[in-house]
Amino acid sequence: MLDTQNPNNYCYKTKDIELHILGGLQLNKLESLRVTLSIEKLTKTKAVLNILRQSIDLYNDNQVEKLVRKCAERLEIGTSVIRKTLQELTKELENYRFLLASKQAESQKPFSKHLTKLEEQEAINFLKSKNLLEKTNELIGKSGVIGEVDNRLLMYLIFTSRKTNNPLHCISLGSSGVGKTHLQSKVSELIPEEDKIEITVLSANAFYYFNRTELQHKLILIEDLDGAESVLYPLRELQSKKRITKTVVHKDRKGNTKTIHLTVEGPVSVAGCTTQESIYEDNSNRSFLLYIDESEQQDSRIMQYQRFLSAGKLNEQEQLTAAELLRNVQRTLKPIKVVNPYAMRLSLPQSVFKPRRTNAHYLQFIEAITFYKQWQRHRQYDEHTGEEYIETEIEDIKEANELIKEVLLRKSDLLNGACRNFFESLKAYLKKENQSIFTNAEIRRVLRINPSNQKRYMLQLQLANLVQKAKGDKRKGYQYEVVTYDDYEATHKQIEQVLEKTIIGLQNEIPVGGDSPLVQEVYNGSKVEMDE
Repeated sequence: MLDTQNPNNYCYKTKDIELHILGGLQLNKLESLRVTLSIEKLTKTKAVLNILRQSIDLYNDNQVEKLVRKCAERLEIGTSVIRKTLQELTKELENYRFLLASKQAESQKPFSKHLTKLEEQEAINFLKSKNLLEKTNELIGKSGVIGEVDNRLLMYLIFTSRKTNNPLHCISLGSSGVGKTHLQSKVSELIPEEDKIEITVLSANAFYYFNRTELQHKLILIEDLDGAESVLYPLRELQSKKRITKTVVHKDRKGNTKTIHLTVEGPVSVAGCTTQESIYEDNSNRSFLLYIDESEQQDSRIMQYQRFLSAGKLNEQEQLTAAELLRNVQRTLKPIKVVNPYAMRLSLPQSVFKPRRTNAHYLQFIEAITFYKQWQRHRQYDEHTGEEYIETEIEDIKEANELIKEVLLRKSDLLNGACRNFFESLKAYLKKENQSIFTNAEIRRVLRINPSNQKRYMLQLQLANLVQKAKGDKRKGYQYEVVTYDDYEATHKQIEQVLEKTIIGLQNEIPVGGDSPLVQEVYNGSKVEMDE
């Protein structure tokens, strides 16, 4: 009987011989059975001279025969006894290795929780409840996500979109230490383990060596985009084309060189964090940009939460229950096609940069909300294909507009997020002090900002014609003044008006595009005017 209690020293004992398999078994090469044996003849004295150690492939008959003769000569045992013992040992090791291989394969399978009927019914009842997004946001808060009321719900819905054919992506932006990674990790805890892959650092070719469908409908979480700099290109292709392919040279067993294609298929939803918005512009264009709340009020909320946690006054069971319910909700959602019958009547504010991609994100986000509400929608079937689908309702568009306002505002802004935050703080200070001009030294002291960062922000503001030099010279220093105070508010108001007009138009069945007829480009290049 093979004794496998010690994984590094198996023992097999017969009446005459005791064998030890030192170092265990290799599971990666099943075509051979290479082991290191310690063979000992059982005697009353147990002299050291009666032990033979040998590395051998038990599937190699020549090596086995040589070992049999060596043992017979060295240990003074009959060859038939040794040969029979080695054959029995080989069979035992073979069976045990198959058992280990099957256990290893089972352990490497992705974890997948099967909901009980009670858990499934609880999740379905939640998905059927009124004000679903509001209740979801409350649960996210109960699960331990502090503040970030809009960002956390937006991120949760983006993560949910991984189950659709057109997933959304997001990048969390903010200065160092404000909690970008914390927000992402806390919201990602509400996604089932089997549906996400968390990554800290990736090598250049890492994505190409996943199994072909291993990433399909998965959420890829990157703690810091700086750690994924070498894979940003394949990541972009995976986001846009939903598949990546790499051609490599491979040599087979016969030594023949062949060209093979490594293909990994999506779609995937990608989330990452960074402080450097401009460096990752190509990736940012494909993603929702979520700017972390850096206000003093948010600081107070987080510090209060930390105090409660340290004092042991948090209801941790409530957090675990809320998180588990949201994970079960995710498991209950099933893939289904979403059709938006109002899509032709939706439009974006003209101030939005890169409107083509932003428009696609806007429509996909509406579909993500409809997908999340699938248990509240009537299932319909395509007359021609029989495919099952659900339709978007005006309520979904309303909720999408409320959540996406800040995203559209940021995408309409001439300034990046960090510079905008600086400019808004600057304007607030000048209004509070009732002054119109300022110096760099004064603002550095008041806002406690790094000089190099301030220099970069001021240059950007001057290029955007939002700040100008009022007086002074290079030797004595310049004084500056703000050119306009309401640029951000005006853009915000314009976006609100366009989105509100869209909803009113849908409710009154008025085409949103104005008096001109909607025009559709057809493939042959001609234009077809559609009836209003």
